[in-house]
Amino acid sequence: MDRTKTVTSGGRPGANLLALRSHNTALVLDLLRTAGAGGISRLELADRTGLTPQAVSKITARLREEGLATEAGHRASTGGKPRTVLRLVPEAGHAIGVHLDRDELRAVLVDLNGTVVGERCVPVDLRAGAKAVVTAVVAETRTLLSTQPTTTDTPLPRARPLLGLGVALPGPLDHHRGVLHRVTGFPEWDGFPLRDELARHTDLPVVVDKDTNAAALGLAAETDGGSFAYLHLGTGLGAGLVIDGKVHRGARTGAGEFGHQVIQLDGPPCGCGNRGCIEALCLAAVSQGNTEEAARVLGAGAANLVGLLDIDVVLLGGRTIEAKPETFLRRVRAVLAERARGEAAVPVRLAEAGTRAVAEGAAQLLLAPLFGRSEG
Repeated sequence: MDRTKTVTSGGRPGANLLALRSHNTALVLDLLRTAGAGGISRLELADRTGLTPQAVSKITARLREEGLATEAGHRASTGGKPRTVLRLVPEAGHAIGVHLDRDELRAVLVDLNGTVVGERCVPVDLRAGAKAVVTAVVAETRTLLSTQPTTTDTPLPRARPLLGLGVALPGPLDHHRGVLHRVTGFPEWDGFPLRDELARHTDLPVVVDKDTNAAALGLAAETDGGSFAYLHLGTGLGAGLVIDGKVHRGARTGAGEFGHQVIQLDGPPCGCGNRGCIEALCLAAVSQGNTEEAARVLGAGAANLVGLLDIDVVLLGGRTIEAKPETFLRRVRAVLAERARGEAAVPVRLAEAGTRAVAEGAAQLLLAPLFGRSEG
């Protein structure tokens, strides 16, 4: 069913954008988004989607009625009157993305283009417990949405139509149920229903995923197909995997536990309970100020991943990498080139979103389905 429902919150009407998630509407919305400010004509939409001009006209009429699309001028045609072109209205909807790191909370408010229009970053300690962390997420969400003070139990202010709240944090966790497992170093979170608790406190749709998966989803939204690995080194180490344009989570959201591959059997203990994990070795080198060694270890793990999955590119991100980007790029590239054994090495680049990659990706947990971008 394609019709957009209208919901109310605190007396304010808002478009329930999730109700637009039909396949055909998603195709049209995505083309409007990628066309940018210059817009796209109905005839072009029909040609690129394979829909009939009549179907496109009905869909775009609904989108205009709901304020999601508008005219962007006219374009000359080969015959007859000039064609009207349409564009997406980015400010017609928003999503909130939250990156819950072990020691920091970063929240962004993005429009339908994924452009950040508001940002908050505050210290947080996962050891403080579930109640304190949930309270912090709700408080920062409120601050992004309104400067007016509210109490913990009052509904969130909704001056903007909201798709919902995406939250990304270290795994392991159950993406489908939004339930945390034994987050490395924080066993007290095991079994906590984070999604349901945040939904109860915010009255918003909530999606929970691993930090690396969210970042990978955000990065994949800017590409057309292909396979890559996003390696995130911050307070921990993990990977987000995109295979043929789709985020690969695995049956139990267990894919991408990159930091816990054992590369030294008699190595130092890791917080996961094993020894010689790449995360333990990397973080130990970082704590000793030996960035060269940390980058070399990261390169060894990246080479294993490239050999296993035959991916197209390796993207690097996270606070630790952002602090010394050239060192990590140089050393990881060198290890991959050495392991390539004369063949062309897989390219290594920095993730463009920088330290906001996870938070922006968390917002994409809500945006991507709207535009028919499969989450995997």
